[in-house]
Amino acid sequence: MSPETCAIIVFEKNPKLGKVKTRLAETIGAEKALEIYRYLLGLTHSVVDLTPYHKIIYFSEFIPDDTSKGNYSFGLQKKGDLGNKMSYSFLESFEKGFEKIIIIGTDCPEISPELLHQAFDILDEKDAVIGPASDGGYYLLGMKSYHPELFKNMIWSTSSVYNETTEKFKESDLSYGVLEVLNDIDTEDDWNAYLEKNSKEGLSDKF
Repeated sequence: MSPETCAIIVFEKNPKLGKVKTRLAETIGAEKALEIYRYLLGLTHSVVDLTPYHKIIYFSEFIPDDTSKGNYSFGLQKKGDLGNKMSYSFLESFEKGFEKIIIIGTDCPEISPELLHQAFDILDEKDAVIGPASDGGYYLLGMKSYHPELFKNMIWSTSSVYNETTEKFKESDLSYGVLEVLNDIDTEDDWNAYLEKNSKEGLSDKF
């Protein structure tokens, strides 16, 4: 399947003080949390930029003026819970003609172009793909047809999201592949562990 028929949806919040990384901000302050969020945002963009697939950024509040990038399109997240937002973005993207779609957020600095390629390769053989996060959620979800049932009756931002989603795969008789477990950045402990793991990069000197 050609890259032109594949899309990566990136869900992101507009970077505003006090509106991003709120759990992180509880212990390190809103300004530092915003700084870290901007770093994660840039890192995510740099990773998806290295792939040949179409990219669709869904913003939380508004579409910025400076969004003229090739191979990108932009949208606004639908109102409602995270499930409603993701479900709508998949529906809209399938209606645009894309045949394989994955969605990611901006919380996972360990994501890589190779992993995104792997996700689409899995969709060549399976109905769905999921990337489990170490906190019990997931950092990536992909499918090649629209399945709104995956997003219904879920309690989001809990440690059961991954398990509940894979159960929904089984209930819907969907074959699926699982990517490696990666770490999200939600708390100060998450961030400190990431800095320690990447100490050779000198990140601790920048933050």
